[in-house]
Amino acid sequence: MNRTDKAAPAPVLTTPWSDLALTRHPEDPRDPLRAWDAADAYLLKHLAEQGVDLSGSVVVVGDRWGALGTALAGTGGRAPTVISDSYLGLEATRTNLKRNGLSGPTLLTTQDTPPARADVLLVRVPKSLALLEDQLHRLRPAVHAGTVVVGTGMVKEIHTSTLQLFERIIGPTRTSLAEKKARLIFTTPDPSLTPGPNPWPHRYALPDDIGPLAGRTVVNHAGVFCAEHLDIGTRFLLQHLPRATDARRIVDLGCGNGVVGTTAALTHPDAEVLFTDESYQAVASAEATYRENASGEARFRAADGLEGVPDGSVDLVLNNPPFHSHQATTDATAWRMFTQARAALAPGGELWVVGNRHLGYHLKLRRLFGTSELVAGDPKFVILKAVKQASRARGRRQ
Repeated sequence: MNRTDKAAPAPVLTTPWSDLALTRHPEDPRDPLRAWDAADAYLLKHLAEQGVDLSGSVVVVGDRWGALGTALAGTGGRAPTVISDSYLGLEATRTNLKRNGLSGPTLLTTQDTPPARADVLLVRVPKSLALLEDQLHRLRPAVHAGTVVVGTGMVKEIHTSTLQLFERIIGPTRTSLAEKKARLIFTTPDPSLTPGPNPWPHRYALPDDIGPLAGRTVVNHAGVFCAEHLDIGTRFLLQHLPRATDARRIVDLGCGNGVVGTTAALTHPDAEVLFTDESYQAVASAEATYRENASGEARFRAADGLEGVPDGSVDLVLNNPPFHSHQATTDATAWRMFTQARAALAPGGELWVVGNRHLGYHLKLRRLFGTSELVAGDPKFVILKAVKQASRARGRRQ
């Protein structure tokens, strides 16, 4: 990072109460994406214009980078409770609160016990309908007849199925007019509704052609990729995973439901396996899948990838990186994962990556590791292996 990067001011969101300097986490001055969008701004404007009473228990669900939680902390009302599935989102909230001299919000994960009462429930519509369903079920007991329930999202994020979930679980639902391609959702709580039990987490049996986990049970909490069946990229990786190596410290990086790391644990019974993901739902899924199928040393953590893992302490990293950040397509997450993996690997340690062929991960791995070997490929996917060389300096992103 150069001096210009360090001096670059954080983008400013103008709210009805104050101007807020907001960034994503981890901060990167080269990142063109802001920490808020028109859906966040529309919701905050609505709350102010309608004079919504914020003196009671205010609960914010799915705040992506802390824009809503930070803004509401500065209204003079009661500090909100912010619930998020994202480690990075909660870290961004902490950073943005500190940056703007604010405090007070209670920060919870989607795996924590939700508040017992919500007088105002604000929902940033997630990409995953399953996660929305799970969170509405979990929060329904906190909602009462007088609760103000408002959802927000970009028009492309709100579908008929989105509105049907609000209506089925909370009560009658309508939408606002669109503003800057954003829309609000208004739901009137109906205490007489009986939406039935929360269907999450899901459990399903794996196919019979994927090695040690064949036919075994996977546990998927809501919002985790491919909740009802094994995705084809992971399936391809499982069919080509390294078996019975001398690796003793293995990482399932971006672990999802944990099937890759659990397979590695079964093929390396003397190894310690670390499951890490930025999603709390994913980490809970990985732990449940592991406990269902394996034993031995394993650790589970929600984190920014391998941040905090000592350099040179890992023998094998297994990775199926995402290429989306919410609705944005980006290679920033994959690049960060590859860079962290190179730092964490011991000399001779290996990074195994599966990805869509068109993403060109082999070029990034060659820049970082100096080498990239094709392990297997089909018309859609490639599996690549990069080996940490003892003498090569770490690559840099240009």
